[in-house]
Amino acid sequence: MLRITSRRTMSAVKHVAETRSIASSSSAHNPLFTSSSGASGSKDESFRMLMLAKPGAGKGTLSGRLMEKYDIKFLSTGDILRQHIKDQTEVGRAAEAIVAQGGLMPDELMLKLIASKLGSLKGKNWIIDGFPRTLGQGQRLDSYLAERSSPLSLVVHLDVPDEVIMARITDRWIHPGSGRIYNYSYNKPNVPGVDDVTGEPLVRRSDDDPKVYARRLKSFYDSTAPLLEYYNSQSPVKLVSLSGTTSDEIWPKLDNVVQSRFRLKPKTQASSSVSEAVLRQPASERKPIPDVSFA
Repeated sequence: MLRITSRRTMSAVKHVAETRSIASSSSAHNPLFTSSSGASGSKDESFRMLMLAKPGAGKGTLSGRLMEKYDIKFLSTGDILRQHIKDQTEVGRAAEAIVAQGGLMPDELMLKLIASKLGSLKGKNWIIDGFPRTLGQGQRLDSYLAERSSPLSLVVHLDVPDEVIMARITDRWIHPGSGRIYNYSYNKPNVPGVDDVTGEPLVRRSDDDPKVYARRLKSFYDSTAPLLEYYNSQSPVKLVSLSGTTSDEIWPKLDNVVQSRFRLKPKTQASSSVSEAVLRQPASERKPIPDVSFA
């Protein structure tokens, strides 16, 4: 069996995850956890959130559900990079080789990409997915946000077992034109290898290979353990760890954290009804989160 990471690194992540999981489960009864500012009985006006998780843990699915229910913008570094790779820009060509090997992009380049998008989200609620992934990136992002008086208000860590994700990515196929995702374990296409809507062939992402994933997972553990410790030491109240094996299991916990801490109003009742119906649809029928491309 392949050893993906060291016991020390895994235990560090687990320690922070267990600590914050206990805290989040007590949030409804502990005034420290009703607001990211720590003010008893108050809720935060601004929603600026990071979601940290292993590749394939369900960040996109859970972010999509938040976007369906609330007025929240989604910024995915993965989408940005994939768009550059697709367009074969200078950055895209450099990123393609790194992504194929399961590596991480340089800190300065990633912050530059993120900063170019955050400028258009001033005063809005947002989620960043895929950044930061290292302690250096986290510190640079905090400095950038502090200079603009818009610090993070929530950091969510999704704690999903390695073996669950490995099985998930092994069976995952996508429709490149729309982003629809299929899984042969629980969400099969009607016709094997073919998109249900367009009839076009499905493909596998280059990083959905078990060997590549193992390298990505090791990189995640090596970089995320100190990152979680950093957020825990900077502002423990902002860091919450949510455990589960499926997005359906984690979603109620995430929504409870959002409702208890922020003044976010669900979209109109009509929209909410439609949204709930959408959320109950199979993943292959849902409208995908759009790619974030450069202006």
